[in-house]
Amino acid sequence: MPKSLSPETIQLVKASVPALTAHGTAITMSMYAVLFRDDHIRELFNHANQGDGGSQVNALAAAILAYAQNIDNLGALGSSVERIAHKHIGYHILPDHYPYVGRALLAAIEDVLGSAATPKLLKAWDEAYWFLADILKGRETDLRDDLESRSGGWNGWRDFIIDAKIQESDVVTSFILKPRDGGRVLRHKPGQYLTFRLPVEQDLEIKRNYSISSGPNDDFYRISVKREAQGQGGSRYLHDTAALGTVLKVTPPAGDFHLPETPAAPVVLLSGGVGLTPMVSMLETIAEEHPNLETHFVHGALNSSTHAMDRHVRKLASAHGKTKISSFYSAPGSDDAVGLSHDFNGYITGDWLRNNTPIAEAEFYLCGPKPFLRSLVPALAKEGVSSDRVHYEFFGPSDELLAA
Repeated sequence: MPKSLSPETIQLVKASVPALTAHGTAITMSMYAVLFRDDHIRELFNHANQGDGGSQVNALAAAILAYAQNIDNLGALGSSVERIAHKHIGYHILPDHYPYVGRALLAAIEDVLGSAATPKLLKAWDEAYWFLADILKGRETDLRDDLESRSGGWNGWRDFIIDAKIQESDVVTSFILKPRDGGRVLRHKPGQYLTFRLPVEQDLEIKRNYSISSGPNDDFYRISVKREAQGQGGSRYLHDTAALGTVLKVTPPAGDFHLPETPAAPVVLLSGGVGLTPMVSMLETIAEEHPNLETHFVHGALNSSTHAMDRHVRKLASAHGKTKISSFYSAPGSDDAVGLSHDFNGYITGDWLRNNTPIAEAEFYLCGPKPFLRSLVPALAKEGVSSDRVHYEFFGPSDELLAA
């Protein structure tokens, strides 16, 4: 563990909270501008998040503010630190990269705050940054050591070959990935993701995270990807350009959103759209390893043309015997009918969950776009589900300090 922060540093960092509240976004914008002057640092980042209406800039500003507010109670940031560490494993961010971020952060604070950024304040933030950096580096070392020591494990980028492409709906295709070296794969925790380097153009390579949609095994990973018309083209590259035999560079499975090894309570898997991918991995695991676990698989889609993997999910549920499937269509097509293509019209709601799931005792796992989570996470809280029973993964940037 790093040494303790000095009382003066704690006092100065907490005193900077009002300035961070007022100018946090400007500081993070300036920080990224400094960082991206170095091409090899720029290449570490997922630039779809940088251009997403400023969402990553705002997320980083919120993370820095949260750190300042909790500088004397860092236990409150434990889950954020774990999530950041896993992101860094995925993007292969190494200890050598931390000085660049530290220098950029201090330069941004000085640039935006001007004369208010006194030498004492800058020194305090330098100490505070390296204190957190040392915590992260230690956790990341532990994660890498564990990944490399396990059967099929590796560190950094490994070549995988697309062994099969399976069309799951009009917009979602699954990709079966096997190691180019013919070796085993690391058994992931159901719910985790892989990170990819994708050559979308001749001189442009981008990084993307995709949830693993298969259960843990020794031979392959499956990802199930929605083709997005907008953005830099990671999904379009996979759908339109990548073919059988295409080689993709991949880092080991990462992510702190996953099913526990031994679930101790009923499980409700809630997903929206392509957010079902980690839930399918969880359901495959439950069907294989937890025959007596009460499970509810609740999914929302537009209609049957976009609803992926439904037949596979229902087959798993039938084999398991303890899983109930409930599907909602918010915009049913002309050929869709309740009881045939899906179970309910409309959206998943807190009222429905209260009446149809073991809401008083279940563990809830959610994945989907932000509007889906903004609706259901508060709805569960309103129904009395404690936050420690609500676990979620979402698309887009979160509160990463060294944000990818």
